[in-house]
Amino acid sequence: MEFSWLEADLTFRRELIDFLQRTLPEEWDEMAKDGPGGDAQATYSREFCAALAEHGWLTQHWPKEYGGKDATPWRHAIVGEEMWKVGEPRGAQYMNVNWVGPTIMKYGTEEQKALHLPLISSGNVLWCQGFSEPEAGSDLVALRTLALREGDHYVVNGSKIWTSYVNHADYCFLVARSDPESKRHQGITVLLLPMDLDGIEVREIPSVVGERYFHEVFFTDVRVPVSCRLGPENAGWDVVTYSLAYERVGAARYARAVLTLDALAEHARERGLLEDPTVLERLSEAREVCEMARLLTYRVIDLRAKDSSPTADTNVARVAGTMAERAVSELALAVFGTDALVYGNFGESYFRMAMTAGVATGTTEVNLNLVASRFLGLPRE
Repeated sequence: MEFSWLEADLTFRRELIDFLQRTLPEEWDEMAKDGPGGDAQATYSREFCAALAEHGWLTQHWPKEYGGKDATPWRHAIVGEEMWKVGEPRGAQYMNVNWVGPTIMKYGTEEQKALHLPLISSGNVLWCQGFSEPEAGSDLVALRTLALREGDHYVVNGSKIWTSYVNHADYCFLVARSDPESKRHQGITVLLLPMDLDGIEVREIPSVVGERYFHEVFFTDVRVPVSCRLGPENAGWDVVTYSLAYERVGAARYARAVLTLDALAEHARERGLLEDPTVLERLSEAREVCEMARLLTYRVIDLRAKDSSPTADTNVARVAGTMAERAVSELALAVFGTDALVYGNFGESYFRMAMTAGVATGTTEVNLNLVASRFLGLPRE
């Protein structure tokens, strides 16, 4: 098995790193410390993604007909790794290019493709994800938000919670129940909902993760044109599972974890902690977990490069990524001690953002259940 990169890919990575060094503002570290949900980073993402699009790099892995360059998924992986290393200057737009756009390509009408894909490929639109609900959480199929058909519109009532990036979003990838008598995976419909419609209320949920990171969204008699429906009515679960297969490996968190781990090792050396065999062992174990997450993610990318259908490998890779984040963040607390709890400390910042890894795109427990059933073939009780 060949693990080395093609020379053309290595050249592209060097060009991208140089672009980041020249493009990111001097105050970038301050802008990025609260993650992609912050006001400053959300605003800057439009400028940054437009520049990335101008170079032809934002959606290069997309087909040419949709604003891409027919580049391999490996180029997209390189972009993801380098973006997450520096704190993800694409902001919420990393979701657009990773899973929102590809899902629209597969299930969207020609009109939907013509509207949404150019906006995404130009770097000038922000999306949020309307999945989790107060009484459902990661049990997505327990959702209760209703989208009932009335002529040429769906009338949406209900609420979503823990929604990231919604405060700046132009559109919401909304999952709702269009058949009130249905259960679980049946009767679900996906709507590409404009966030400027009447009847939508957004409330921020203060959290330790960072400003503007979590929100509640309330829908009261929101009238959504039927033309906004993505895929068939009442058969939206296929649309959701397709998008999740892309989303679960969309954030190259392992790349940020490795960079953080290197900084922790240097800090431990300066404090003389590398003489402690326990610290050395934990540094080694954390490095192993990061490499595991990277290689398992590469397995998923390889399947995409070969045009294979999504598999449970995405769940395995997601769990590994969560383990990497947890190993490095806990090590940060061990190396920095009580200083790691002070806001603005390098360890505190990483630990704070790493907390989201175990709940985003389905909790680690949900992904483990999927690994058990879909990957290992274990029976359900």
